[in-house]
Amino acid sequence: MAKTTHIAVIPSAGYSHFAPILQFSKRLVELHPYIHVTCIVPILGSLPSSSKAILQTLPPNINPIFLPPLSLKDQPQCDSVVVQIQQAMSQVMPSIHHTLKSITSSTPHVAMVVDSFASQALDFAQEFNMLSYVYFPCSATTLSTHFYLPTLDEETSCEYRDLPYPIEVPGCVPFHGRDLYTQAQDRTSELYKVSLKRYKRYRSVDGIIMNSFLALETCPIRALKDEGGGYPHVYPIGPIIQTRVDDAKGLEWLTWLDKQEVGSVLYVSFGSGGTLSQEQMNELANGLELSLHKFLWVVRAPNDADNSAYLGEQKGVDPLEFLPCGFLERTKEQGVVIPSWAPQVQVLSHSSVGGFLTHCGWNSTLESVIHGVPVITWPLYAEQRMNAILLCEGLKVGVRPKVNENGLVERGEIAEVIKCLMESEEGGEMRKRMKELEVAARNALKEYGSSSITLSELVLMWKSLANENKF
Repeated sequence: MAKTTHIAVIPSAGYSHFAPILQFSKRLVELHPYIHVTCIVPILGSLPSSSKAILQTLPPNINPIFLPPLSLKDQPQCDSVVVQIQQAMSQVMPSIHHTLKSITSSTPHVAMVVDSFASQALDFAQEFNMLSYVYFPCSATTLSTHFYLPTLDEETSCEYRDLPYPIEVPGCVPFHGRDLYTQAQDRTSELYKVSLKRYKRYRSVDGIIMNSFLALETCPIRALKDEGGGYPHVYPIGPIIQTRVDDAKGLEWLTWLDKQEVGSVLYVSFGSGGTLSQEQMNELANGLELSLHKFLWVVRAPNDADNSAYLGEQKGVDPLEFLPCGFLERTKEQGVVIPSWAPQVQVLSHSSVGGFLTHCGWNSTLESVIHGVPVITWPLYAEQRMNAILLCEGLKVGVRPKVNENGLVERGEIAEVIKCLMESEEGGEMRKRMKELEVAARNALKEYGSSSITLSELVLMWKSLANENKF
């Protein structure tokens, strides 16, 4: 019987980071049952139902330890969600340290794997004789840009959005400074300073585990593996996505989907945290109606902050009340509107869904790839603009609507890109390329696929060190 190898996993607050590292942990122990994971869970506010649902599916060899919850009211007031999370994680570091001391005093742990927003915990790895790893839930393109940013910072005097030439990160599709992730858009901000410090910290870890795969980001991954770059070892082990499917039999939206033609429906969703302004919400509604295409739209109450739902929905508000007058009645034969949330994996895997209007969060990006659904890219915050460029210009599996001088995507433009994706020859080519990526994604996860082999190499190294009693 194989000796159990113990590792510690530390997520961060925020569903789009919390869920991926737990999904990674589940795949890890599924493929390698002799691995035992102690998951140290920080809680900001209260756990959303979606997070609780994932925790309920954890196998016996993943043991969650819940830290005392932090109140959102106790957090310093700040406009940036990222800074809020970083401040919260700073406050829970003493609890994480205490928990690590407790679990390692009786059972040696060979490695610590932390979410990218929990990187402060890496400082404890040497004290408790563990290897240190970052679980990076975003793209290899984003990770490459993180490593390149200190160099760009030294070479640039202006704001990046004012650069007259594209930024060329090794191995990546060139992009303009205005499309660089949100945390780099104001170099005087606390968010930028905190982020830059975090990116520099990544260089000193024993490895970075990435939720991407070689066929999706061949050039960025190869650039990261270049020994001359001075990067830590990278492990592309994706795509790891949410696999839990809820029983939705009898629900109106599923019954409606079952009646539609194959590939005829556009799914519209802005992820777990994205929100639109009231004006933009009106334009989207009218654009969907104007396109005459079938749609399934997950609607959230409007907000001028594009990530206002990231740390929790506004309770007691019916988002359908903010739709244009008469919209639901006029489009009752054309589409279905779902308030706040839908089981995205189940929607994207449905045969009637032929397109995805998405905010380009990395989780949603991978879900669209593994289900072969081409996209309309509508990035809102974080690194989503960079993901949109990868999808549209690099992989050529998506189309991006134009924004007017007031920052709005107008209804006519929305209708036009929907028709481009859903009915044009160009859209057909996008669909074909996305289907090829779907096959590559599924092959990467097979027993001898590139991602499975990469994960096995990492685990075998951990096991060898544990058996040698070096940890």
